[in-house]
Amino acid sequence: MRRIVVTSALPYANGDIHLGHLVEYIQTDFWVRFQKLRGNECVYICADDTHGTPVMIRARKEGISPEELIARSHATHLKDFSDFQIAFDNYYSTNSPENREFSEKIYLAAEKQGYITKKTTPQLYCDKCRMFLPDRFVKGTCPKCGAAGQYGDSCDRCGATYGAEELGSPVCTTCGATPAAKDSEHLYFELEPQRDYLEKWIPGHTTSDVSNKLLEWFKEPLRGWCISRDAPYFGFEIPGYRDKFFYVWVDAPIGYIASLKNWCDRNGKGDLWNDPGVELYHFIGKDIIRFHCLFWPGMLRAAGLKGPDKVFVHGFLTVNGEKMSKSKGTFVNARTYLENLPPEALRYYYAAKLGGTVDDMDLNLDDFVQRVNSDLVGKITNIASRSAQMLQKKLGGMLGRLDAEGAELLATIREASEKIAGFYEERRFNMAIVEICRCADLANAYFDRKEPWKLVKSDPEAARVALTAAMNAFRAIAVYLAPVLPAYAQKAAKLFGESGWTWSSAGVAVEGAALGDYEYLASRIDKKQVDAMIAAATVKPADSGEVAHESRASKNKAKASVPAKGTIPFADFEKIDLRVGTVESCEAVPKSSKLLKFVLDAGPLGKRTIFSGIREAYPEPEKLVGREVVFVANLEPRKMSVGVSEGMILFAGEPGSNGGVLLPSSAAGGGTQVT
Repeated sequence: MRRIVVTSALPYANGDIHLGHLVEYIQTDFWVRFQKLRGNECVYICADDTHGTPVMIRARKEGISPEELIARSHATHLKDFSDFQIAFDNYYSTNSPENREFSEKIYLAAEKQGYITKKTTPQLYCDKCRMFLPDRFVKGTCPKCGAAGQYGDSCDRCGATYGAEELGSPVCTTCGATPAAKDSEHLYFELEPQRDYLEKWIPGHTTSDVSNKLLEWFKEPLRGWCISRDAPYFGFEIPGYRDKFFYVWVDAPIGYIASLKNWCDRNGKGDLWNDPGVELYHFIGKDIIRFHCLFWPGMLRAAGLKGPDKVFVHGFLTVNGEKMSKSKGTFVNARTYLENLPPEALRYYYAAKLGGTVDDMDLNLDDFVQRVNSDLVGKITNIASRSAQMLQKKLGGMLGRLDAEGAELLATIREASEKIAGFYEERRFNMAIVEICRCADLANAYFDRKEPWKLVKSDPEAARVALTAAMNAFRAIAVYLAPVLPAYAQKAAKLFGESGWTWSSAGVAVEGAALGDYEYLASRIDKKQVDAMIAAATVKPADSGEVAHESRASKNKAKASVPAKGTIPFADFEKIDLRVGTVESCEAVPKSSKLLKFVLDAGPLGKRTIFSGIREAYPEPEKLVGREVVFVANLEPRKMSVGVSEGMILFAGEPGSNGGVLLPSSAAGGGTQVT
């Protein structure tokens, strides 16, 4: 018996689980269930990744504590995973005493080994948000290839890594302001001293396609990794420092060890992580190989801890051949899917597509419907549906004995057992499904050749023999499918009066037994269900993102076409905070025929960036610089495709007419309230 610990990457507590996430957790669940079915001791560990600025900011906006936010996310995530039949042995949290203990222990060990250095470096600071910006809270131009809209840690186009302060034209993704560089002392985990170790470790613990990519970084000195963040920050404070916190990526992978420790303590186990007889495996996406295959093994080695035996890497999910899109309804949350379609259908389709490589996987929705209906329902489930119901309705629900031909069919299907097991072990789930479907083809051909629907009229006992063979063939197939479709297999086992199967159960025939009541195992998918899911997931852009920032008159040439709105209480009107701002800059937004980008000086309110759809009225927007305008100061910031708009500039009249922005009657000064 093998002893195995398996992890999936930790989902972030600041977001919902979606179909892209599920590629990882579902395939890990396949592999874990297969190992358990084979009789191996396998512990599946995961947790919510809870620290970092995004969690802190979202909690602040919602008026709750970060702890309340992550508790809510934990319950939601666990519910989604459970409903998709993903069975963690322990689903924990990185905001735990165990994780704090291990984070400090690993850091102090690395410090003692000389791997921690201090550097005073420029960090991007947002005056408006009053905080240093984490890498993912900055976007700008890649310093290597010049690609625009790249995050502050790496470039999606060329793959380069860099510091956020190296970005060209940086923008704070929270408020749209331009951050400034400020010096701050930070701690770095140095990788270069472990170059020889890591260069040898990588090929032995990753597949060749992954290791070849990783080893490209060894053509130059390995850069130190900044592991600290300045306050305010939600996370663990670094020992010996005040207002310095571990970067979220430090304690996130340590969460594997902490979650396992929590499980071990509750189950009376020892230190499984460092047990030389226990195999360790990570399942991750290809976007985080740098953390798991460079920093992580380096941290573990520095602390004298065992590293993973293998890191299994998968690709991204595309839908209908494209990146998931909210506007097209293909960015689907787990709960949206579950409200429209059965979890078994997605689990089956993912199994049919996953090949154990880093290649991206496409969820083609038409193929999804066709494959589930033709293979899972029409080919596999149909064997049980026809055979069991005929036995129950015509032959008292009793199985008979296998004859020579039936035994031969079953023997052929049993011969596929180790081949299918090999595919599961290698994570080539698509090939396992191919082989399972081949077995189903054999069973269906046997059923059609024996014609039991005719035999039951002329020779009922001969029909019973044929149906017994068909049902045993289905039973073996259902055992092979159990890692992919656990609830389905459980229903199938119940049909035979069995409570649970192991992998070897496929080699046992059930004869002369009474069948239980037939319970429908899988249903056909209607394309309308998929369409309803897409409709529910579709996020519609609000008139190119401009409605909230322009007047109705400027949108409609004919005033009569704009219906009057209903009255509102005067108290509601009093909530509007109208202020005067001085236009510091005004420019046309590229690729937009309507939008102007204003930067206002609002006095004590600071700078405001506002996008307004009045470009037609001001073909020379630079002429507005220096003028004062009235704007709504307490309008909730709105994220648009071109940036974040922080208010609404008031405009009256139609573009090109005598109308225009509303100006104060006299020089009022930036920030003055309009009454």
